[in-house]
Amino acid sequence: MANVEEKIGPTGRPDRVIPPPAFLESHGPARIIAMCNQKGGVGKTTSTINLAAALARYGRKVLAIDFDPQGALSAGLGVPAHDVPTIYDLMLGKVKDPRDAIQATATLGLDVIPANIDLSAAEVHLVTEVAREQILGGVLRKVVDDYDVILIDCQPSLGLLTVNALTASHGVLIPLACEYFALRGVALLVETIDKVKDRLNPALELDGILATMYDSRTLHAREVLERVVDTFGGSVFDTVIGRTVKLPDAQIAAMPVLDYAPANPASEAYLKLARELMQRGIVA
Repeated sequence: MANVEEKIGPTGRPDRVIPPPAFLESHGPARIIAMCNQKGGVGKTTSTINLAAALARYGRKVLAIDFDPQGALSAGLGVPAHDVPTIYDLMLGKVKDPRDAIQATATLGLDVIPANIDLSAAEVHLVTEVAREQILGGVLRKVVDDYDVILIDCQPSLGLLTVNALTASHGVLIPLACEYFALRGVALLVETIDKVKDRLNPALELDGILATMYDSRTLHAREVLERVVDTFGGSVFDTVIGRTVKLPDAQIAAMPVLDYAPANPASEAYLKLARELMQRGIVA
């Protein structure tokens, strides 16, 4: 009998079918993952929202931390970020218990700690604090046993807030747009991750690189993805997030694409990413 030719995915590897994960009998402690890229516009917040929703769809309890003063994560999940306790209040000690700032979303199993423009002042206030890089870690330790996954949506910079996120995390997931200029900055980000690992958080790992905004019709996108795979090898997830207008449309509607357009390929891509995280042993 002739061998059936394997379907090859965009990364050049076999496009494997990953079965749905088993149900969890209990929850926690959480793996804390920083969604990090110092370049803006690479799909970081979009990926945080939809990966969180996909993990929740598979029965995981997920807490998303909006750690960007722009507050896009909060807006994209339809939670208020003004006149409520925020991550800024927790960082400065104005609110002691993170549970007082946690808000439920319309997605079952997905909670959020919101942020607003006040967070932009945090670095100024924290610069003189003792162990200033470890403040977020102290906040999250109070709720780490309540969740299976905590995703931190970092701001597009390598400043004190991002260093706090890296110091608090077990792993880093780098969303990387399939564009040349997005690729250029990854080496600097990896260097920062290595410095944090060496000086502040020896347990920090690179959980993986997620290719986003991929358009197979363009030679440019295919070449960038090929170069990323050549450079980072197995650290690049098999799952690739393609370009689609449904992703920004879902953010405007303040819901994950899984709920806004469940039949769209992006919905299945984020579900596949969640399964791949579990299959790789990154998430329980």
